[in-house]
Amino acid sequence: MRVRSCAFNGGGQVFASGFFTGLRASSTARTPHGAAVIDRATLLPPPPATAVTTGSALFLDADGTLLAFADDPEGVVLPAGLLATLDALHTALGGAMALVSGRPIDGLDRLFGRPAWAAAGQHGLERRAADGTVTTVPVDRDELARLRDSVHTAARGLPGLRVEDKSWSVALHWREHPELGPEVAQRAPAIADAFPGFELQPGNHVCEFKPRGMDKGVAVAKFLDEAPFRGRKPVYLGDDLTDEHAFVVVNALGGMSVRVGARTPSHAAFTLSSPADVHAWLDSVKSALT
Repeated sequence: MRVRSCAFNGGGQVFASGFFTGLRASSTARTPHGAAVIDRATLLPPPPATAVTTGSALFLDADGTLLAFADDPEGVVLPAGLLATLDALHTALGGAMALVSGRPIDGLDRLFGRPAWAAAGQHGLERRAADGTVTTVPVDRDELARLRDSVHTAARGLPGLRVEDKSWSVALHWREHPELGPEVAQRAPAIADAFPGFELQPGNHVCEFKPRGMDKGVAVAKFLDEAPFRGRKPVYLGDDLTDEHAFVVVNALGGMSVRVGARTPSHAAFTLSSPADVHAWLDSVKSALT
């Protein structure tokens, strides 16, 4: 199977540019009284749990999907019962379940404690197949070091920004200080433009500078070329802009794309409102499969 991953809004840099233009302009439409206007045309139905069968492949984002956000990414809490549900689904699907996250794989392992699960970390920059084989996208270490210096310098000029150093990328978080978002939107594109081997990946109160050419859609397509995922219908759950690449791939294969939350626009065909709803839905899937 060959699938070309499409960038949301047509190209990674256009995607980032559009996101930050909206952030700077505060693009949410509002009534004269300040209430956000809901675009009724973008409302999506919930995914039918019975559509997931033993012939499905399940791909799950972590933060904002399986896990509620925390100001500090290391402060997230694994909900009671979630791990047992995921273990049951992993078994029922014959191992065709993978975590697909912006976190590094070793961070996912610390959190979930399941190094036998397939996983894609750092938006696919590193990927562990179901047989345990790990592949990593080559990165220019010197360019990465210079990028880190630039990002840390920018953060020092904006007290309250949190810098997350990952093995092959670096991220700026402003969840604790949302008022910094417009200023980050001014500075981040210029930083990315100075490093041709990297691109800007916007997210929920975060922007990440990552090596160019890899995204979650590419990672999902690679999984689907391997056992035990090959030949299965993909089901993907994710909440963020970074998950849109995967939605495009899954939709092209006739799978089921599920947005978590109310973010619009989205390529997803279905929606769940929150991580709590995701847990309830996964429990329903488990009941149907076991």
